[in-house]
Amino acid sequence: MTEVEFRDLSGITEFRAAEALQVSVWGAGDTPDPADLMMVIQAEGGLVGGAFAEGRLVGYIFGFPTGTHGIQHSHRLAVLPEMRGRGLGAELKWYQRRWCLERGIHHVRWTFDPLRSTNARLNLRQLGARSNTYYVDYYGEMGGINHGLPSDRLLVDWYLDDPCVKKRLAGYAEAPALGNLLRIPLSDGVQKSTNPSPPDDLECRINLRKALLDAFACGYELIDFVGNDYIFHKVTVAK
Repeated sequence: MTEVEFRDLSGITEFRAAEALQVSVWGAGDTPDPADLMMVIQAEGGLVGGAFAEGRLVGYIFGFPTGTHGIQHSHRLAVLPEMRGRGLGAELKWYQRRWCLERGIHHVRWTFDPLRSTNARLNLRQLGARSNTYYVDYYGEMGGINHGLPSDRLLVDWYLDDPCVKKRLAGYAEAPALGNLLRIPLSDGVQKSTNPSPPDDLECRINLRKALLDAFACGYELIDFVGNDYIFHKVTVAK
């Protein structure tokens, strides 16, 4: 495999490459984050990092400060289709972790589509993030690969100093003891790693939405994704 370099983007040409990369990943109907906006946000304390193979941008990650000190919102993560399956998405997230910790940021949060098992596996199983928040049709109607379905999203919290996260970084992720936990499977009808295909997936969206919202309402927190199942544990409130 070609050696890949991970570093911050530099210069408007690289930011324009990141803009074009978004179109390659999400489709022409999706509105990419503009190159000049990303460049300015980086200058004001945001993260725009890239994965470069032979000098070419093949993946990127974009995050920016929130209104709460020490928390970053991670807005975009993308890898070119021909470079997938090499772990670059996870490597970009670990780059983000190093970048944040060097600047005193210990909490990163972002949203993802719960129908996409590839994203669930990365965020929950590989990185050790967790969630207790579900947004219904968060972005409204979307274009590109998201066209045709309500834009429901899970909000995940990635606590960078969490022992669970450190274990994931070290390559150790023990499967949870499922007997004492709640598990919610993704429907077999969901296209698990590629584009959802409306209207067939609309029923899957609604069913999964109800199951996840019910779990959160009952005091469960989403902590893992094993096989094709979302794994929850019951949050214990100290008295």
